[in-house]
Amino acid sequence: MKKLHISKIFSNLGVKINKLFNLVMCTLYTKFVNFLEICKHFSKDLVTDAGNVRRRGPVPRFSDLEVIALGMAAEAEEIDSENWLFEAKLKECRHLIPNLISRRQFNNRRKSVCNLQEQIRSRMANRIDGGEDYFCIDSKPIEVCRVARGKRCKMGRYGNFSVAPDFGY
Repeated sequence: MKKLHISKIFSNLGVKINKLFNLVMCTLYTKFVNFLEICKHFSKDLVTDAGNVRRRGPVPRFSDLEVIALGMAAEAEEIDSENWLFEAKLKECRHLIPNLISRRQFNNRRKSVCNLQEQIRSRMANRIDGGEDYFCIDSKPIEVCRVARGKRCKMGRYGNFSVAPDFGY
């Protein structure tokens, strides 16, 4: 009787973990959809109705705005590797994005629409506050010296240490 009770607990736990996993995986999709709406809003006169930059040739099914939105969603999820994005993260929600392109196509298209992405980002920054010249969007610490040289580095030794970054950064 006790073994049956324990196996029921593990089966319920497995279902809950699976639901939690799907919820976590869908946050990437949710962010993708939100970024896509933001990109559509800020690129009204820059792209066609399908969301592509005007160019000759066939119209891609996965639009340029979707490429930009997927890149922004991956950055928001702190996904650095395109391999990890396509092989791990997008595998579970591939059915939610019907016209998803391959990693190679995504990489090539992302390079080709970098100017559009920069225009959209600058429009977003101007909308946030038009009076500023510079915006700090990412707050990732930057390594200023290797740990091996950390004791000899004089940078950051003086000043307010309560707001200072960790050792070596």
